[in-house]
Amino acid sequence: MSRVEVVTHGAIVELRLARSPVNALDPALCRDLRAAIDAAVIGEARGIVLSGGPKVFSAGLDVPYLVGLGEDRAALTAAWQAFFAAARAIATCPVPVAAAITGHSPAGGCVLALCCDYRVMAAGDFRIGLNETQVGLVAPEGIQRLMRRVVGTARAERLLVAGELVEAERALRIGLVDELAPPEEVTARAIAWLQHLLALPREAMSHTRRIARADMIEALEPEHIELDRFVEAWYAEGTQAALKALVAKLGK
Repeated sequence: MSRVEVVTHGAIVELRLARSPVNALDPALCRDLRAAIDAAVIGEARGIVLSGGPKVFSAGLDVPYLVGLGEDRAALTAAWQAFFAAARAIATCPVPVAAAITGHSPAGGCVLALCCDYRVMAAGDFRIGLNETQVGLVAPEGIQRLMRRVVGTARAERLLVAGELVEAERALRIGLVDELAPPEEVTARAIAWLQHLLALPREAMSHTRRIARADMIEALEPEHIELDRFVEAWYAEGTQAALKALVAKLGK
């Protein structure tokens, strides 16, 4: 059974992450998301909305699962490959993708949102960002490029180095998201944005989009992710201590 629910809105397909309780991104969810994107495109969807659950869009990678892999580096590498493949599927999608960020969106959840064309976030006490340094990880160069692309170089540096999660209002001010809406209206606003875009002359819009997003696709190329180096750093003593402390906190 797929962990991604599919809801059709005319020519627009909503792909709703559905792995309770917080849409933690394990390999199965990442594979299901990639398959759902492919299926939507094959089914001639003209636009895609990527949504999550109430209060949490996605809590990011499933850290307890990853830590539980222990010294199985092959399995850890495969898990991260599944995640980056899902991110690339969004970035390279031939039709526009709008993120309906229905709640908190840290780390991997933020990465998926950054790969979308447009981001509508729920107004309120919700946060988004790349908080990798807080758990002892280094965001790969390619992921840092995604952040710089939307908020600018200097601001991205401050956010990335501090591993800061920003509240919705500030995320809008700095351009990390494009629009805020009441939680119950987030998906509808994402659909409305897509409908406006799809009203434009199709070929001109699509070709311009391909040119404009080329830098994003390049950022996610393997040489800018350096997965082998990332996995090696995962097993550093300080990183493992921080990750295990996070797992212990999540378990309380």
